[in-house]
Amino acid sequence: MVTEFDVTGWAVRIEAEYREMPGLQLTDRQIQRLWGLDRTTCTAIVNELVSQGVLVKTDRNAYARVNR
Repeated sequence: MVTEFDVTGWAVRIEAEYREMPGLQLTDRQIQRLWGLDRTTCTAIVNELVSQGVLVKTDRNAYARVNR
């Protein structure tokens, strides 16, 4: 079961990685593989980052950092 703490902790870590690597674009599957996440946890994290305005889904079904 995914807890809110798990999602928040992972979201902070993944956001930091996207900040360190401008131009990074990863699909759900790539995010799962890179950080060793299961599908449910990955979906929750990505949804959180999208709702916070940190990530946006591209036309290629990848997630990229929002340029501010």
